[in-house]
Amino acid sequence: MTEQIPAFHDLGIHPEVVKVLDRLKLVTPTPIQHQAIPAALEGKDVLGIAQTGSGKTLAFGIPLVQRLLAHGGRALILVPTRELAFQVDTVLRPLLKAQNMCAAVLIGGIKMADQMIDLHQDPSVLIATPGRMNDHIYEGNLDLGDIKVLVLDEADRMFDMGFEPQVNSILRCLTNAKQTLLFSATMPPDIRKLVNQHMTDPVSVEIAPSGTTAEEVSHELYIVAENKKDDVVRSLLKKYRRSVLVFTRTKLKAGRVTQSIKRMGAKVEEIHSDRTMEQRHRAIEGFKSGRYKVLVATDIAARGLDVSGIELVINYDLPDEPENFVHRIGRTGRAGVEGHAITLAKPTQKEDIALIEKTINKTLPLTEDPAFAAAAFGGGHSSRSGGRSRDRKSTSEGPVSGPSSRNSSSGGSGGRARRRPRRRKKEE
Repeated sequence: MTEQIPAFHDLGIHPEVVKVLDRLKLVTPTPIQHQAIPAALEGKDVLGIAQTGSGKTLAFGIPLVQRLLAHGGRALILVPTRELAFQVDTVLRPLLKAQNMCAAVLIGGIKMADQMIDLHQDPSVLIATPGRMNDHIYEGNLDLGDIKVLVLDEADRMFDMGFEPQVNSILRCLTNAKQTLLFSATMPPDIRKLVNQHMTDPVSVEIAPSGTTAEEVSHELYIVAENKKDDVVRSLLKKYRRSVLVFTRTKLKAGRVTQSIKRMGAKVEEIHSDRTMEQRHRAIEGFKSGRYKVLVATDIAARGLDVSGIELVINYDLPDEPENFVHRIGRTGRAGVEGHAITLAKPTQKEDIALIEKTINKTLPLTEDPAFAAAAFGGGHSSRSGGRSRDRKSTSEGPVSGPSSRNSSSGGSGGRARRRPRRRKKEE
């Protein structure tokens, strides 16, 4: 018998909070909400492994609001990017407003003096990026003694962006007892270390195994020379009619690819570190509304991007780190709707693809198109056919590097990919 999915009112949520959810037409919790909310309402620390778009903002937002109602104090939510800070604020605003609470968003790109005005309104919730939060602490603008709940949202991304020192500095300022809710798509060693040092017997909620991609996403791999990538993109834009997100490794490449797509006649915008916050906001809103069919982004700029209905993600360049592949692909295939991910790899990138495949525990099926074909990877990689990627537990085929990269001694999980040395996350 199929287990019946409970409604929000079955999870022990305060009736006043449930009323707000009803007005928002939110009745049934997502899996991460179903599992995380009851534990958080009991005051326990929660470690949540979930992808972007899984509903994790309400998974920590609902118990956060209820705890503040019952015990007073304030909450601090740390996020990696300005865009994610605004999105969290948007999601939580109805819940806070209904209880006569408010939030202050503390991010770079906005004058400290303007943020001081918000702080003087005595916000119940602080939503901040680590860098700006440290600025306010250094200037003596904040007393963190009344923080009752700490949320680390997309913790792996924060650390991947180099915010580990700032996060640790903030944690040292939180000397009083607090509840900690940490959410991450992956669980690298540095995040595991943070959990061991700063969380107390956390309840682990794992919606998808760390590093995996959604089952609703089909994968294709093209082995293609660099000078043929634009031809592949042109062909794909004719095939896919809805929203397309294109990832490049650097801001310079993002600009070039954007101009190339414009020449193809598609409506396109770009987001990267050379774009102002206002330009990035306009680009994202235009992409959401359908004004732009294509959005070209770097990994750093796209962190915190939450857009529904993305039909296709194109990895124009491979990411610097295999884990970033998980974050990229998490932008499509949401809410049970099938998404597509197409990766363009150069013939020399066999090892990089093997690391990605080991990280996600899936083989990327090769699409052989004579119009774009380059020399295949060594080891007979071209013998694989396209289609939906398969979990290695259900296939005898290994990743492109052959049997030596298929160490399945951990029960078919594929193990953790060997990490390359971390590169600077500053966009080139």
